[in-house]
Amino acid sequence: MKKNLAKLEKIELRDVWGIEPDFTNWLAQQENLDLLGEEIGVEIKPIKTEASVGTFKVDILAEEESSGRKIIIENQLEDTNHDHLGKIITYASGYDAEIIIWVVRDVREEHQRAVEWLNEHTDEKTGYFLIKVELWQIEGSNPAPKFDVLVSPNEWAKAIKASPAGGELSDTKLQQLDFWTKFKNFVRAKDTRIRLQTPRPQHWYDVSMGSSEAHVALTINSKENLLGCEIWISRNKELFRLLQERKDEIEKEIGEQAEWVDAAVISRIKVKKEIPDLFSSSEAENYFAWLYEKTTLFQKVFGRYFKEFQK
Repeated sequence: MKKNLAKLEKIELRDVWGIEPDFTNWLAQQENLDLLGEEIGVEIKPIKTEASVGTFKVDILAEEESSGRKIIIENQLEDTNHDHLGKIITYASGYDAEIIIWVVRDVREEHQRAVEWLNEHTDEKTGYFLIKVELWQIEGSNPAPKFDVLVSPNEWAKAIKASPAGGELSDTKLQQLDFWTKFKNFVRAKDTRIRLQTPRPQHWYDVSMGSSEAHVALTINSKENLLGCEIWISRNKELFRLLQERKDEIEKEIGEQAEWVDAAVISRIKVKKEIPDLFSSSEAENYFAWLYEKTTLFQKVFGRYFKEFQK
């Protein structure tokens, strides 16, 4: 049986966004920053558009939702040029940004090499992204944006460069980085909606809950062979008390008793799982599945209480 196939057509950016401020205002909406963040593995929370840096203005000032790291986004509905390359460096220094995103219509080879060079020669905390944006439609449909990441930080190289032992990570740090990298790939193959951050050589991995009040923190403990999933609440005792008042109800919903920790600054609600060998390749997918299931369960259960708190 013959089927008619639709034709994919590329749309000029300025046919939709006449000037760059139009594009900036569109991108600054949370749902569109989520699209961009999904491509680069960063949870982007907007702070301000046209934020001042001396006599200049950065298109979008934002922060990483789970860590608070500053993000600057510079948009260019033209091919890359020296002027905007200089701007992203100026804006990054002005806000001490650690994540720098340059969104463009197209890229000149020399500017791509320049951004690659910046990633190779800056410290492990700083990362530059060069992203091409396109618009596509199918037979008169509404145009759909497509972000193509052309340059991004090499997290493995950055992590190794940051290590105190002359550019070498310890075996444990390498295993942690490998574990979270494979975990991210496991989740991404199952669920494209969940927002995932860039893996790092550490024993925890944060996942956004769509709220600045708290986030999910996943943990691995190689000494005691433990997996953990917890709600991490920073400096909000009122929210923690609300949850504690519903302790029995919450534990019934998550299907097990949790450990409730009310510390001076950070409050946590956590569950753990004992395992035979944290870095066992044959058991890895079972560990990833447990962490993923607990993450989505915690997002669902606690997310409902967060909404109640915010009313």
